[in-house]
Amino acid sequence: MLDFIIILSFILAASGIGYFSTDLLPTGTLNGVTNLDALRLVVAVFAAIIGGAIGLSFQTTYRRLEAQVREMPLEVILTRAIGLVIGLLLANLMLAPLFLLPIPADFGFIKPLVAVVGSIILAVTGMNLADTHGRGLLRLINPNTVETLVVEGTLKPANTKVLDTSCIIDGRIETLLETGFLEGVIIVPQFVLQELQQVADASKDIKRVRGRRGLEILNRIKEAYPERILINPADYEDINTVDAKLVKFAQEINGTLLTNDYNLSKVASVQKVPVLNVNDLVNAVRPSYLPGDNLDLKILKEGKEPSQGVGYLDDGTMVVVEEGSGYVGGELRVVVTSALQTSAGRMIFAKPQASALA
Repeated sequence: MLDFIIILSFILAASGIGYFSTDLLPTGTLNGVTNLDALRLVVAVFAAIIGGAIGLSFQTTYRRLEAQVREMPLEVILTRAIGLVIGLLLANLMLAPLFLLPIPADFGFIKPLVAVVGSIILAVTGMNLADTHGRGLLRLINPNTVETLVVEGTLKPANTKVLDTSCIIDGRIETLLETGFLEGVIIVPQFVLQELQQVADASKDIKRVRGRRGLEILNRIKEAYPERILINPADYEDINTVDAKLVKFAQEINGTLLTNDYNLSKVASVQKVPVLNVNDLVNAVRPSYLPGDNLDLKILKEGKEPSQGVGYLDDGTMVVVEEGSGYVGGELRVVVTSALQTSAGRMIFAKPQASALA
């Protein structure tokens, strides 16, 4: 219905302009015309056709713009609107002195022309700056605006990540952020921060060191990426475990759980929560070894079986060498026989090269 109204409005406006345009012609132009009403009608029909074409073009452009606005995140709409208003205000302030200048009447068109062009330039500049610094602008206006949009699931420049305690302590999250492989807003719920504090205050030295390391890493990444690392005050008093709270929180904001906990990954997947397991990424970028590949390996200890020796690659992958128990403490060239890879880790099985060739 709206499309019809738009096109009809252009047709009526154009036909009306065409019908009455004959009155604007210079005196004497229509002296030879015997039927002025018929001429007006013909001009109105041609003008209506042109108006219909313009209306159809306008309607198509309007629908395309409407579709873009519907798909645009609310954050972008808000920041662009603010940038547009600020740009127009600056244009009025900067161009106001122009209207006080004594300009001859013959050049009177200069004032409105400069005003229109200047307003357009500053308005577009304001919108472009809003696209670049939009989130900072919202934070300046209201420090809680960005957090509110994220919690509501409205802010989605990229999938919002929910950070697990184990992933903070692990430390690889810092490298992922530095290399740019991790995008979007990253939320640290308040209950994760509390758990991290409890680990840092633990009586056991190992746990205390891990907790303090996690707090240091969290402080570093928050200082380096203040607009991306957000502390959210949400909590669930009726839920006891932190893992269950993480899954619930990720469900409510339609976020992605970022962890390296294998069991938590499986529980979240069962409940249809998207999961990014850091171990999966590490395993994916490790060099893949196929049966028959040769490795130079230092045998560090005996395996579970009496004849097995165990060594490790530079990336921490464990290599179990059959008939390698006699080489403990020494280096050995081995031949890969098979490999086993899961989200929990990867294991390679091999034999001494001399034994494989025999």
